[in-house]
Amino acid sequence: MDNKHFSQKITVFHGLIPPENGILVGYAALIDSLQLPVPLPAQLSLISEKHRVYKTPGWHILTPRHQPPDTLYGHLVFAIKYEGINLLFFKKLFEAIEVSTIKNMVQSEPLSQYTRKIWFLYEWLMQTSLDLPDLKEGNYVELVDDKLQYTSSKGINSARHRIRNNLPGTVNFCPLIYKTAKLEGYIQANLSQKTNDVIQGVHKDILLRTSAFLLLKDSKASFTIEGETPTQNRAVRWGKAIGQAGSKPLSKEELLRLQQVVIENSRFVTMGFRTDGGFVGEHDRSSGEPIPEHISARWQDLETLSTGLLQTASLLDEVQFHPVLTAAEIAFGFVFMHPFVDGNGRIHRYLIHHLLAKMNYTPQGIIFPVSAAILERITDYRQVLESYSHPILEFIDWQKTRNNNVEVLNETIDYYRYFDATQQAEFLFECVEYTINKIIPEEVAYLQKYDAMKSWLDDTFQMPDKTVALLIRFLEQNNSTLSKRAREKEFADLTDLEIRDIEKQYLLIMNYK
Repeated sequence: MDNKHFSQKITVFHGLIPPENGILVGYAALIDSLQLPVPLPAQLSLISEKHRVYKTPGWHILTPRHQPPDTLYGHLVFAIKYEGINLLFFKKLFEAIEVSTIKNMVQSEPLSQYTRKIWFLYEWLMQTSLDLPDLKEGNYVELVDDKLQYTSSKGINSARHRIRNNLPGTVNFCPLIYKTAKLEGYIQANLSQKTNDVIQGVHKDILLRTSAFLLLKDSKASFTIEGETPTQNRAVRWGKAIGQAGSKPLSKEELLRLQQVVIENSRFVTMGFRTDGGFVGEHDRSSGEPIPEHISARWQDLETLSTGLLQTASLLDEVQFHPVLTAAEIAFGFVFMHPFVDGNGRIHRYLIHHLLAKMNYTPQGIIFPVSAAILERITDYRQVLESYSHPILEFIDWQKTRNNNVEVLNETIDYYRYFDATQQAEFLFECVEYTINKIIPEEVAYLQKYDAMKSWLDDTFQMPDKTVALLIRFLEQNNSTLSKRAREKEFADLTDLEIRDIEKQYLLIMNYK
């Protein structure tokens, strides 16, 4: 290991073309040189011959003065300093190298903050202690640089390493999110307050009806995303469940309850946590063999993973981690591990509702129709799911079972507990913004206009509510005019002049901008 070279000059790397030629360093250089079973980071580091630091999509270009010593320790220090903490990388690295290599690092520079971070990570991830004495001096340093990644606001001191563990998670589930201009912009925009601004002054009756409509809209959208067309009763039933989001503590029992609500007919579905493999994808038409797009966590790991996910959800709530970031980590973590045979997608989206409500991001009585926003961005949603699933497929060894399922043959638990959730967080914020700036205001405005139109019809014709609803629906469906069929049947009692007045008033009220 001491004589091994890690830096490499590149013009193309794994099919990726850098903005200029240079020397690959940091995590990507180590992953490639050591052949670690780890997806490449979303952003690769390159040392340029020029003296200019800049970033492009997928690349961080640095100057020759940033080039690390071409040693394992040199690249690790560079990676921690400029690329943040990559828990999956460190876990796979520690499994691949000799324990003595880590001990020698610690003993050679015991007071270096980077050495201490590597030491802490080894013992935390491997859940074992090295045969080394505790440190007796040195200031405490934050494990994760909060300029690069989002951290827990309440770190836990490790006196042994003089490290403050500010990881936003537990050892059994700890995705990390990088700070990006997009995420920082959303957080500073204080979208939650914008929701309060939208609904401030709106009549309580309008808000109640808005909430009821949004619940049903979200419920139907969640089924549509899964390729299902639910009955009205089933959609209403799931909408009621969404309406309770935030009110019941998350637990394994609660997840099982939610699955029972989602799966109306369990005759052909094995309920509860899987006791078999799982995948998302197709079957070959001729042979029936599975063609996975995503391979679920091993069923043997679900106890550890689900416990870790629930503990991390509780921790993030306790330390007041940002609600949208929390929802991204927990909800997407859930759907990636895919703990059930069926119902995972809808419960995944329920978890978004639950966490935003539980952490007081959504106003009381209003549920963000996140599924409706996702449905508007269904292609982006699939890409966000695939951005996680596809890179890890090459590291999962599996074989076909007799019933054309998959059986995972290697240890894969770390792929489901240590992943980069930055893309998922950005996507979720986009959906939240769309909900706040478009879906909710449009529904409030529609109901206000509807009530104005209803009031005019009541004053002019003394129409009962049921007739008003039917008339407005016909006008909506026929581009602000009443169809010949409606004139001759349901509204045959209206004169041509009255119909023209109604159409004129409808345009004035409902289409007024």
